[in-house]
Amino acid sequence: MRYLRLLATQLRVSLALGMQYRWDFVLGAVMTVVWTLVGLVPLHIALASRPPVGGWTYERALVVVGWFTLLKGVLEGAVNPSLISVVDQIRKGTLDFTLLKPADAQFLVSTARFEVRKVVDAAAAAAIFAYAFTKMGRPPAPGDMALSVALLGTATLVLYSICILVISAAFWVVRLDNLAYLFNALFDFARWPVTLFKGFWRITFTVVIPLALMTTYPAEAMLGTLEGRTAVAAVLGALAFGGVARAVWKRAIGRYTSASS
Repeated sequence: MRYLRLLATQLRVSLALGMQYRWDFVLGAVMTVVWTLVGLVPLHIALASRPPVGGWTYERALVVVGWFTLLKGVLEGAVNPSLISVVDQIRKGTLDFTLLKPADAQFLVSTARFEVRKVVDAAAAAAIFAYAFTKMGRPPAPGDMALSVALLGTATLVLYSICILVISAAFWVVRLDNLAYLFNALFDFARWPVTLFKGFWRITFTVVIPLALMTTYPAEAMLGTLEGRTAVAAVLGALAFGGVARAVWKRAIGRYTSASS
């Protein structure tokens, strides 16, 4: 309960900061919608009015894009704003102020700041889902919706864990800006169903950088085509990712040299 209260406080502070410049808040929300629409163009060109590719029709692939939009909102609204600043704190030795607080350091650096306007991504994702299932002429089954929501949790955990691993590397290598940008660039591939990739890239986006677990599997769950064993493997894989990220973070904190040392 203590950490829930801390999270609520951080959210209130972020909302207050975001609303200080209301036109910037509104413009950012509008630009989010614009970029979401622009991101639909490649999919429309590739699959609209064409036979299915790898079993994916345009409408079914739109569900994957919906999950990509939702997870992108999580990445840019809840993960990156807090964690990217940790690299500068490590470089300057000012992480001391976080470590001295009577709470878990990973929780504090992970919830330091939120971009509240990115909630628009969730609304855009809902609109994409509604349009896709309207085009298919059916709503998602309640059981499939429940499974997809559960996989949203695993997808968020994997996304967060990858970012924690990237940030933890800053304790060994100071300049990590390019690595963070590289991950953001690779994440753009998650807008495509992973089964469209073959060979090396499919293995990479399923095991090494599990983009499939973030967008394709939740989309398949919502569509009712995800196998039970795949869902179980996704949950176990996400938990393993989270455990590894926590262990690496704890080891990285042990290497930190404070500004007072």
